[in-house]
Amino acid sequence: MADIRYSAPSTIDEAVRLFAASGGAKILAGGTDLLVQMRSGAVSPGHIIDVKRIAEMTSIAEQNGSFRIGAAASAAVIGEHAALRKVWPGVVEAINLIGSKQVQGRASAGGNLCNASPAADSVPAMVAAGATVTLQGPGGRRELPVEQLASGPGRTTLAPGEIAVAITLPARPKGSGDAYLRLIPRTEMDIAVVGCGVSLTIANGACTTARVSLGAVAPTVLLVDGAAKALIGSKLDEAALEAAAAACRAVCKPIDDKRGTIAYRTKIAGVLLKRATAIAAERARSH
Repeated sequence: MADIRYSAPSTIDEAVRLFAASGGAKILAGGTDLLVQMRSGAVSPGHIIDVKRIAEMTSIAEQNGSFRIGAAASAAVIGEHAALRKVWPGVVEAINLIGSKQVQGRASAGGNLCNASPAADSVPAMVAAGATVTLQGPGGRRELPVEQLASGPGRTTLAPGEIAVAITLPARPKGSGDAYLRLIPRTEMDIAVVGCGVSLTIANGACTTARVSLGAVAPTVLLVDGAAKALIGSKLDEAALEAAAAACRAVCKPIDDKRGTIAYRTKIAGVLLKRATAIAAERARSH
C-alpha cells in the first residue's frame, strides 16, 4: 500500500490550504464513506485531511430561529439537539437514518451531501427545508442551495480546493412542519428505493408555502416545484395531494435494478408524497 499522509487541522483556513495544495487529497468528515471506498480500491488518496477537530465544522449554532450545522457534525450529535429536533424533526429524522447507531457517531450530513449519492437520506429532507451549504475554498466563501451541490452520482459542483463548511436551515414561521419518508426493502440500514421530503406552512387552514424533494429517482436529488405549487393555496385535500403526487411521478427518471423497477419507483414517489405531506401537515398544525 502506498504511504498516505494524514493531517488534522484546527482551522478551516488551514484545511482549505492543505486541501488545495494536495491534488490527491480527500476530506475526512466522518469517514463512513471514504474508508469503505478506500478498502474497495475505488479511491486511493495520497493525503487525508481530517476536519473533525475544527470547532466550526462540528458544532450546531442557533441564531434568530435558523440553525447552522457544521458539515462534520455527527448524526448522533444532531439527533441529540433538542431545539433543532423540535423545529426541523423531518431533517433530523432523515439524518438519523444514515447507517447504524455506531455509524451515526461518525457520519455527518455534510459528508452525506458531498458524497453525492442520488439515494442519500439526509439530502431530500434538507432540500425540502430550503437549506443552504456554506463552501470555502482558495477564493473565499460562498453559499449554495443544497440542491445545487450534486451534479450527478458521485459528482459535485465543488470548485478545486473547496470544502463544505456548514449547512444552514432557515428560520420558520409559526404553523410549519416537515417530514421525510423513504421506502427500503429491509426494515433498517438499507438504501432508499425512493425518498421524499416535504416542508410546508399552514395558515387559516390552507397551505401557504411548500417545498417537495425526491431522492433515488434521478441522477441527483430533485426539488419538485410542480408538487409544491399543487399544495400551495389548498387545504391539502385529496385533489391537491393527487395533483402533487402526479407532479412527483412526472419528474421521476429512475433506473431499473434489482431493488426496484422504473414503474415501481415512479408509483412509490407519489405514494410517499401523500404520506410525508400528511405528517408534515400534522406537525404544522401542532405548532
